Amino acid sequence: MLKQRVITAVLIVVALFAALAFLSASWLAAVFAVLILMAAWEWSDMSGFESRLGRGLFVAGCFTVMLALALNVALFSDVNPLKVRDVMVAACAWWAIALLWVKAYPASAGLWGSKTMRAFIGLLVLAPGWLSVSYLRFLEGGVWLILLVIALVAAADIGAYFVGRAWGKAKLAPSVSPGKSWAGFWGGLGSAMLLMTVLFVIFGEAMPAGFLSMLVLAGFTALASVLGDLLESMVKRHRGIKDSGQLLPGHGGLMDRIDSLTAAIPVFTLGLLSVGAA
Repeated sequence: MLKQRVITAVLIVVALFAALAFLSASWLAAVFAVLILMAAWEWSDMSGFESRLGRGLFVAGCFTVMLALALNVALFSDVNPLKVRDVMVAACAWWAIALLWVKAYPASAGLWGSKTMRAFIGLLVLAPGWLSVSYLRFLEGGVWLILLVIALVAAADIGAYFVGRAWGKAKLAPSVSPGKSWAGFWGGLGSAMLLMTVLFVIFGEAMPAGFLSMLVLAGFTALASVLGDLLESMVKRHRGIKDSGQLLPGHGGLMDRIDSLTAAIPVFTLGLLSVGAA
């Protein structure tokens, strides 16, 4: 199992670096769109749709929303940062609501537990996530910005794992994800901010904003990554499944790998837009 996980992880990293290095912004947005639609297929099952028709209709709906967002902000022509900002503000407002639902689970399931609401949640998670990562690639230094946000999420995940294992007694959200602890939460937050500090010391002149702004941005990005993970865990728990799928050997489904990023990247993008760096 561990060998499978390592091999899959290496292949994912290699594929990501190759795509970032060799694909144009437009082609990369198209590749990201395919991945998001594959995740949408998994989310359709998490929503409770069992027939291929129902799941296919959800994927088609997700594609329609993504296309509408791309056209609204003119993603593939002369992108409008103000319209991108509006979408990111709406996305982050949604994640604030998601935080309340995660905190109140299982009582909150009465609000979102139906198939229709879970499908709607999927659209709110996936479509803005695709737009935000695609928009970052169109910016100057976009490849490095994408790598930066991925590194921050990875640092938060690694920090949470090791600190949680060492000192994790008080549970963060036991009804949603019993393995997560408050110690792990603070460890992940500290790890992301520490990584940003180190990177700023090394690459300070290349950073899109000042140290304090980037440090705060790293903190909020790490916080959002935890929320993205918890939300998917909550929906899976309600559905009664452990993994979103079996696409990635040793890792579960694609959604299981990108859940943190779907929340973290919109927050990161909105932060850059807010300080005039995007």
